[in-house]
Amino acid sequence: MDTHQRKRIINAWAMYDWANSTFATTIMAAVLPVYYASVAAANLPEYERTSNWAFTTSIALIIVAVLGPILGAMADFSGAKKRFQTFFVILGVTGTALLYFVQTGDWLMASFFYIIGSIGFSGANVFYDSLLPHIASPDEIDQVSSKGYAMGYLGGGLLLAINLAMILILPDNLPVWFASIKMSSEELSILMPRIAFLSVSVWWLVFTIPLWRYVPEPERRIQANEQGYNPVQAAISRLIITFKEIKTYRELLKFIVAFWLYNNGIGTIIFMATIYGTELGFSQTTTIGTLLMVQFVAVPFAFLFGWLGKKLGTKPAILLSLAIYTLIAIGGYFLQKEIHFWILGFLVATVQGGSQALSRSLCGRMMPKSKSAEFYSFFSISEKIAGTIGPLVFGLVSRIMHGSRLSIVSLIIFFALGGFLLTKVNEKEGIEVAEAEERNLIKTSV
Repeated sequence: MDTHQRKRIINAWAMYDWANSTFATTIMAAVLPVYYASVAAANLPEYERTSNWAFTTSIALIIVAVLGPILGAMADFSGAKKRFQTFFVILGVTGTALLYFVQTGDWLMASFFYIIGSIGFSGANVFYDSLLPHIASPDEIDQVSSKGYAMGYLGGGLLLAINLAMILILPDNLPVWFASIKMSSEELSILMPRIAFLSVSVWWLVFTIPLWRYVPEPERRIQANEQGYNPVQAAISRLIITFKEIKTYRELLKFIVAFWLYNNGIGTIIFMATIYGTELGFSQTTTIGTLLMVQFVAVPFAFLFGWLGKKLGTKPAILLSLAIYTLIAIGGYFLQKEIHFWILGFLVATVQGGSQALSRSLCGRMMPKSKSAEFYSFFSISEKIAGTIGPLVFGLVSRIMHGSRLSIVSLIIFFALGGFLLTKVNEKEGIEVAEAEERNLIKTSV
């Protein structure tokens, strides 16, 4: 493979982050949580809106956590990582488009369509991540993973900026520009977020095309005793063997548990920041504007952490990000003014992409490449369960205390325990185990 072709494959792979990050920004983080609280669940008390959103997020992530390992093992055995990724992309795009029909009081409908979209988003990410060890060499995997996150922040931020202009500016000006439109500013303020949901669906679909076109399906490699198996039989067999031989992957397991711990804090900050700011009485300009700022500030810092991973080592760079996250959690408890929200948002932008990109690449080093979908599904489970427990605890504390300030305090313990366990991971030993397992697999046609 020549240099130009390799570069095109890596760029096409990174472009998927550009495509699907619009779901993370507009749907998960910025527009839908506010729309859910102010429109879809407008008939509920404020604390119920917050907790219902937290429960909705948890349900979506639990479903993916249950399905992920089986589907991942099936995709590895079948040599069908891209086909599985395509199915979940279509599912996510459809669920996102259906959010257009959510209007005042339709909080249950909003929850249902969001769950569909979130399953598609999270499921597709498992198979997208599983392609990373196949397209990037060990000495460049940190940089390639970071490039994906940087592209994601840029793409997600660009469409979010367009959507925010449409939501915050057009409702007050559109009737003046087009007198023939028979809608009030209030009606337009509900219509514009719905159009934003549609824009995410289209953007996600269109910018996935480069990955479908240029990234090759990885070579199929199976275990010698799997010849003649069907995909379901092979998936179940692989999972049983993996659990029986889990001690073989001791270092990878330690890392996944560490990631599960510290990602509880990261996931909760991502999912709950906007609706938390709304509960504290901060303006929509501040809560959504901060999310927009994060997207663009995070781009250079994602590249910076890719460089730090190469210079300092992947683990030290992740630990640095966790120290900053700890300061953010402490600061979140003392939030009083909107400027504080902006400052904490800037700090989040410095570490959010880097911590996740380096976690993804470190995990990729310690897994057999030909079983990457299966093992990334376990990585994804730790991510999804973290995203389940964090918001779930946040929602329960919010419901019990009729407020969410104390919810933010719980995040500190996750960062501390996760960081401590990360220091105990022997990366070199984990890589050696993965390479030995890869050599035991045999090539076969699909």
